[in-house]
Amino acid sequence: MSHRQPVRISDIDQFDTIVDARSPAEFEQDRIPGAINCPVLSNDERAQIGTIYKQVSPFEAKRLGAAMVSANLARHLRDTFHDKPANWKPLVYCWRGGLRSGSMVTWLRLVGWDAQQLAGGYKGFRSHVIEQLDTLVPRLQLRVLCGATGSAKTRVLHAMAEQGAQIIDLEGYASHKGSLLGSLPGVAQPSQKHFETLLAEQIGTLDLGRPVFIEGESAKIGRIALPLPLVAHLRAAPVVEIQATPEARLAYLLRDYAYLGDDAALLAEKLGYLKELQGKEAVARWQTWAQQGALSPLFAELMAQHYDPHYERSQSRNFAQWPARQSYATDDLSEAGIERLALGITANTH
Repeated sequence: MSHRQPVRISDIDQFDTIVDARSPAEFEQDRIPGAINCPVLSNDERAQIGTIYKQVSPFEAKRLGAAMVSANLARHLRDTFHDKPANWKPLVYCWRGGLRSGSMVTWLRLVGWDAQQLAGGYKGFRSHVIEQLDTLVPRLQLRVLCGATGSAKTRVLHAMAEQGAQIIDLEGYASHKGSLLGSLPGVAQPSQKHFETLLAEQIGTLDLGRPVFIEGESAKIGRIALPLPLVAHLRAAPVVEIQATPEARLAYLLRDYAYLGDDAALLAEKLGYLKELQGKEAVARWQTWAQQGALSPLFAELMAQHYDPHYERSQSRNFAQWPARQSYATDDLSEAGIERLALGITANTH
């Protein structure tokens, strides 16, 4: 067995498996990318031990905790780790790099595996994420992709990535399309912390010497807030605008948001939030269309009356380089049209 030394975040890649020994609730909120959850205490057990620690005594909490941890470790050794070879090299972490990961590492090493503990645990990893965002974001050569609602910005970004461009897909990490109707059916948004983890992981892989394309988002995507250094950097970066015809945008929206027709009641409820801005009469008409599944007239009016009037105003207010933007006109947002648009933007950006 090799000598145990504190393992840093930068050494993670040297291990076969990253094992998160925290409770499922902690793991759900945020985790090191690629980690598997092997809790040494369940959510209920962790709460129970916390109560005993406060109300009875630290000793009693540790005694009962040790019994629970042993039972859970026995289960992991029997089930989760049963197929691991003798040369398996796991890295284990818990909240702070203390008792939970320490107990697991002790047992895994007794078996003969070269298990190590992550110094500082999840808490140290979280500090690393915040530091990555603070130091790397200002160095990114951002190019902000703008366009009115329905301009297929996210699809254009993905096509550019397939063609070799560097992108950051904020809406992908946030699991949300960024507008009033942007929540994805059956997909919950991640926690704020996990969004930041995904973002930091992506930024860490980018070549800072080449441009990075990113969508021109507002400061929030659904309930996820963009990190402040990123908002500031976005606002100051050069802008690339897709100018698609209303017809092309409507055709794209009908494809991209077709699923909104599946739950008419939910769509009508969301449209209700626009009453103050758009007036009762317009919203009542839109809700009727929603209930009838008439998405074409609904989207056409939403574009003309709600999204487009705010678009130009908000872009010139939010992006310092908006007047000097590069524009790309198109009347075709089919898959082939999107690929042509992506090629044009990539070819003209230096």
